[in-house]
Amino acid sequence: MKLFQFSKLALVVLMAITLFGACSQPQEEIKFDNPLAWQRADPCVHKTDDGIYHLIATAPEYDRIEIKSAETINGLAKAEPVVVWQKHDSGSMGYHIWAPELHRFNGKWYIYFAAAEAEDIWKIRMWVLSNDSDDPKKGTWVEEGQIKTERDAFALDATTFEHKGQRYLVWAEKTRRSSNSGLIIAKMKDPVTLEGPEVVITEPEYEWEMHTYKVNEGAAVLKRNGKIFITFSGSATDATYAMGLLWADEDADLLDPSSWNKLPNPVFYTNEELKRFGPGHNSFTVTEDGKTDVLIYHARDYKEIEGASLSDPNRHTRARTFSWTEDGFPDFRQEIGD
Repeated sequence: MKLFQFSKLALVVLMAITLFGACSQPQEEIKFDNPLAWQRADPCVHKTDDGIYHLIATAPEYDRIEIKSAETINGLAKAEPVVVWQKHDSGSMGYHIWAPELHRFNGKWYIYFAAAEAEDIWKIRMWVLSNDSDDPKKGTWVEEGQIKTERDAFALDATTFEHKGQRYLVWAEKTRRSSNSGLIIAKMKDPVTLEGPEVVITEPEYEWEMHTYKVNEGAAVLKRNGKIFITFSGSATDATYAMGLLWADEDADLLDPSSWNKLPNPVFYTNEELKRFGPGHNSFTVTEDGKTDVLIYHARDYKEIEGASLSDPNRHTRARTFSWTEDGFPDFRQEIGD
């Protein structure tokens, strides 16, 4: 077993060298009106089949969920947010409204988000809202309930994707090895209910994932080139925050931890020369013509923070294009500005 683990680690390191030594495919330079949203962290952009972009993110007051919509990515910068749900005054879903994600499947819109109890503000769990309106800013958002997990521990940052007819959930939860959170995957029985094993696919193990806190969180899924890629974020929500990369073959058993590979180094992180600090908790979309991939993420434009980083509101939503290496891996162009 030790020989197998060493061999796999050597393979991952070799892949990393090959990956980032390979030339990226030519990339059309597209500039965005950044920030797309001031003081909005953990952004998620959903592009509909008819070309409308919807942006949802964490508000700095941690008290509500709102949506901005536009026909272009740049249009999101000027779009007015519409509040679609607000926290409860007491009890569950009463504090720390974090990291909402907007998804559409089964003919409905769903919002996955994290929230704590008003009387126990660090008892954070995952919750679901649904809406059968065509426009997620209209209609009625129904509280579908809590996503209950086997561990029933500190849990947040749920994202969902479909693969080969099966819907999966990936989320961050406190695990035995990590002091804060690792990433877990499970099949979904319905939009609120997990079924079968809940499998840990990454926990903090490298130095870049453990600055101040041992954290893996903020998963985002991208299926391309015969692989399923998952970006995630690690460390504290300050300048040490950074994005890592997992991947599995599209034909692999996604519930087998050995199917997942992790690069030992972050793929997108602070660049002081570009005044980009703590980039992370991203989502993916494409340009209006569908030809160019776009990374949506948050970052600050300064390093020093007074007080707790979670109390600093200036994580702004930004957009940037990214390209692909000759080996079929995403290249987030670390040395290039937005």
